[in-house]
Amino acid sequence: MPKFLSLPRILASIALAALLMQPALAQSDDDWTRLLETYVIESADGLNRVDYEALAGNEADRAALDAYIAGFETRDLSTTGDAEFAAWANLYNAVTVRHILERYPLDSIRDGYVFGGPWKKVSVSVGGDDVSLDAIEHDILRPRFKDPRVHYAINCASYGCPNLAIRAWTADTLDEDLDAATRAYVNHPRGVSVSSRGLTVSSIYKWFQADFGGSKGGVINHLLEYAEPALAEKIRTNPKIRGYEYDWSLNDTRTDPAQ
Repeated sequence: MPKFLSLPRILASIALAALLMQPALAQSDDDWTRLLETYVIESADGLNRVDYEALAGNEADRAALDAYIAGFETRDLSTTGDAEFAAWANLYNAVTVRHILERYPLDSIRDGYVFGGPWKKVSVSVGGDDVSLDAIEHDILRPRFKDPRVHYAINCASYGCPNLAIRAWTADTLDEDLDAATRAYVNHPRGVSVSSRGLTVSSIYKWFQADFGGSKGGVINHLLEYAEPALAEKIRTNPKIRGYEYDWSLNDTRTDPAQ
């Protein structure tokens, strides 16, 4: 004769199952943070470089990266809260790292492309839909969240890009972490450098000028908002953008001059 569980036992079993599932659900960002902490190296010159060679050779960690990305297949990221911003930015960065690993070794994410790069071709499944890297940036993050700091949250595996962070973006600390990332880039020469002729700034401020006030003056105001006092004084002395620069070299530890 079969034994039937009482209602209290059934409820207890359901509660236990839910409890056991919670760590697995919360683990994904922890896994991404562990990979970042392991393979992203903070260099003395202010650039964060990735040890792609070591990650490429570690099958367990490559599997962990694949599993992290696969976890987005069933996630609903249709709303516009801090958790969704963080998730999209994390996914963009993780997929970019995986793309580099799939083609490694290389000198630039644009290797093999006469024009542009891989962003429209590299896609990932999110909530049952295939979304390209290009769409994550230009159809989701920029228009939905309308925050210029998105450009400091996503990393295109290049020297010229704002740093790949050493921890996953999280909703709890998103605002302060974005501010810190913005300050780090603005106050580094690849963000802005000053000469007697005026300013040379990252091409990011040309490509996405619309996100920084829609004019060169808007870009200047953005830079002043995050510049350290000494840099801000230099910008105010000659607040004219004279040129734009961007280095597409791969942010690889192999090219760290300190190595």
